Amino acid sequence: MPQIDRHKNRTVYIEFVPAEDFNNLPNPERFTLVFVTSGSIKGLLNERPITISAPGVLCLTKEDTIQVIQKDNVSAQSFSFHPDSLSSIPISKTREFIKPNMKIQTVLSLFQRDAAHNGIYHITERAYPQLLEWFFVLGTEVYAQSDTLWVCRIKKYLIQITGLLEDLNRLSGQSPVDIVLAYIHTNYSDKISLKDLTNCAHLNRVSLNKMFQERCGCTAMGYLLSHRLKIASDLLTHTDMSLNEIARSTGFEYDTYFIKQFKSKRGISPTAYRKTSREFAAAI
Repeated sequence: MPQIDRHKNRTVYIEFVPAEDFNNLPNPERFTLVFVTSGSIKGLLNERPITISAPGVLCLTKEDTIQVIQKDNVSAQSFSFHPDSLSSIPISKTREFIKPNMKIQTVLSLFQRDAAHNGIYHITERAYPQLLEWFFVLGTEVYAQSDTLWVCRIKKYLIQITGLLEDLNRLSGQSPVDIVLAYIHTNYSDKISLKDLTNCAHLNRVSLNKMFQERCGCTAMGYLLSHRLKIASDLLTHTDMSLNEIARSTGFEYDTYFIKQFKSKRGISPTAYRKTSREFAAAI
């Protein structure tokens, strides 16, 4: 069932199912993220055999077909959404909700079907607690609607969840750099020191930074900053979160430091970037 936003008197086409039974998938009108937290399932996805063992995520479009043949002590939760419902900041005229045309590409890329995206995403042991927390809070936000920004926060968690899944899918190697990259992409919202990264890689600072320079063209901490700013840019574009909220969500202790780093690296203030990115999207 769609959600009625009691704060803005509009319909938001999203749904969170805390105990998914796989009997009504895929949703005929929406994209769906299914988070398998325990057990496993076997079946057919678009007539191809699949096995999903916990922890894992299944991404379904409305065009997909899925047949579950066997369930072994499986527990799962799901979140479904219509892409237009979360495309950008809603624009109100009188009391009607006008659907904008800008979509969150970070989110939608996960639902592509190509050599890199088959709909099934395995989750590392290190990433599992973070994803579990994000899914839990996302579900809570759907039901609580605690204030006027609840949809913005859902978009934030959706960007973070799908971004992490995309990153983990791309970073499948086991080199020290891959391990540190996976750590950064999982924990960027927390306080991270260079010592945390060197301990993760079992390397000293010089060796780790040399490997990062060769692979990424920057130091390990430089990469952490650029990744935080990348997530912050998406949140600026697609939500109405305050700069302080965005700063805290992306690992910056103070919004003043976030603003300073954003302007230094992007050449524009966060507020100006938000305005420009939305004007550009509206013109497309």
